[in-house]
Amino acid sequence: MTLPSPTRRRIAAAGAAAALGALAPAAVQAQGAWPQRPVRMIINLPPGSSPDVVGRAIAQPLQDALGQTVVIENRTGAAGAIGAEAVAKSTDGYTILATAGSVISVNPYLNQLSFDPNRDLQPVAAIARIGLFLVMRADLPPRNLKEFVAHLKANPGRLSYGTPGNGSSPHVVGEMFKAQAGVFSLHIPYRGSAPALQDLLGGQIDYAFDPGISFPHVRSGKLRMLGVAMLTRSSQFPDVPTLAESGFPGFDGGTTHSVYAPAAMPADVVARLNREINRALTLPAVRTAIAAIGAEPTPMSPQQLAQIMAEDAKRYSAIIRERKIRPD
Repeated sequence: MTLPSPTRRRIAAAGAAAALGALAPAAVQAQGAWPQRPVRMIINLPPGSSPDVVGRAIAQPLQDALGQTVVIENRTGAAGAIGAEAVAKSTDGYTILATAGSVISVNPYLNQLSFDPNRDLQPVAAIARIGLFLVMRADLPPRNLKEFVAHLKANPGRLSYGTPGNGSSPHVVGEMFKAQAGVFSLHIPYRGSAPALQDLLGGQIDYAFDPGISFPHVRSGKLRMLGVAMLTRSSQFPDVPTLAESGFPGFDGGTTHSVYAPAAMPADVVARLNREINRALTLPAVRTAIAAIGAEPTPMSPQQLAQIMAEDAKRYSAIIRERKIRPD
């Protein structure tokens, strides 16, 4: 019997729908199985820097969890803005940024950027809260922070401090310290933390707010650590007080090194990255690598990271305006 044409069309449509339904789970799975190729992690500061250390620490466990290679690329320049811009403008869905917190909380208030970090990037996960450590030449007379401030006041303009450059986090925190202590010292900008440390060891400058690379020299006695510029003491130097404990209430020079993604990266991908990075932060090898630079792992949600960055930005932008800090 020949069926009427409308009936044939309905049967054909039903068959097509059934076939599509049978294929749908496989198709959805194929589309949703991120990642299907290597993930690129751009680190926007040089090899050996603290963002490089913590970024590399999570790369291997992240690679193991995702089942795809995590390719690390150091793309430096403009205090981290060049690498951050590359991620912000990426459209491949496979590029993420491991960055110092200053790129979000300091850079936008110092430089004219070709992108908006708060609009073009989205927070994925925090890796570690990084503090700065006030270290000075061991041959100077002060033995603690109180004596050091008195020494600065007794010698206005005769002491100098070094930083990785104008507008860097150590520069901003150094000016915050001077403002709260009511002292004057000369700022000597370098091209990186390592050259500043070498001149501190050589006696060409007197003190620095160090991001953690001075530890071997503090332990050997070549440098003296006077205080921790965070709200909590460092597990590496538990006997060294914070500046907040030493007459500088609320002094916080910390930043959160973290992972960001382009604003267009899908929410489910961001959620998975957050979950896997937080899991990596529980691993002993990762925690050891982070502790080695005097930092603490900071597992949290993207929303919590956004809140911390906003608080840091408010604090640092105020001191940048007040002290008229300018970039290189």
